[in-house]
Amino acid sequence: MKTSSSSHGLHLPGSSLCTPYLLLVPLGLLAVLLVLPSLGSSNARSGDLGVLCRGADAYSSNRGGGGYAVVASGADEAKEAPPRPDVARVDVRFVFCNVTDPVDAALLALEIKRHGDVLVLNCTENMNDGKTHEYLSSVPRIFASTPYDYVMKTDDDTYLRVAALAEELRTKPRDDVYLGHGFAVGDDPMQFMHGMGYVVSWDVAQWVSTNQEILRYNDTHGPEDLLVGKWLNIGKRGKNRYSLKPRMYDLDWFMDNFQPDTVAVHMLKDNKRWAATFRYFNVTAGLQPSNLYHLP
Repeated sequence: MKTSSSSHGLHLPGSSLCTPYLLLVPLGLLAVLLVLPSLGSSNARSGDLGVLCRGADAYSSNRGGGGYAVVASGADEAKEAPPRPDVARVDVRFVFCNVTDPVDAALLALEIKRHGDVLVLNCTENMNDGKTHEYLSSVPRIFASTPYDYVMKTDDDTYLRVAALAEELRTKPRDDVYLGHGFAVGDDPMQFMHGMGYVVSWDVAQWVSTNQEILRYNDTHGPEDLLVGKWLNIGKRGKNRYSLKPRMYDLDWFMDNFQPDTVAVHMLKDNKRWAATFRYFNVTAGLQPSNLYHLP
């Protein structure tokens, strides 16, 4: 399974944790590109994608750097594992629009040089004024020679358990898929998918990329998750719809509604909420004793 925030995996040389580090924080969009070679996908890439960072029940993309855009760790210590034909391959990137501030540009260049986990789109930075459309339109063109099975957009305040998502997708079709936290409108239980994170199959992303009607009617400005659902509904795309509710959910005020079978938990707006999430999912369980630090 390939992921994109949009596109290439990340690496953990000698580290026991899969954790996110970035010098700059994007405005609400991470790209996840997925390929599931175990299902015989003809789109599987070669080994240069790197290996998967494997925990007890989770995998995170990894490549040649050390920084992570998506956290996905299990109860056991995360370890480097060789590529296997029966597990998903996932690429993750931070997604920016054009970076015009010279300080930000310098910091972003360092991130790209060190980790190669960034995608910069040709747009003005925004959240609900076309960035998601630019992303879904750009990925099929950028990776036309090495297509993925699925493309995911997720918010940067979402903790995504990549292995759980991969397992959900393993048995799903490869075409006409639209998956996430279904949002009901009227009698339709999945009119659109919540913006915390949603997946479309590669053919759906290609359709968005080539559909001039969306731009002709300036239908890219407004709540991005609702608009994606609107495009697909009008175009009769994404007919294979799957809601992962309640396994994708918002963290509540008291930070006590975690679920062991979580696929994604959203609304991690500060370090306290991230820390609570890391504790619940035992992200730091493999930390080795050392006289260099004293942690409880």
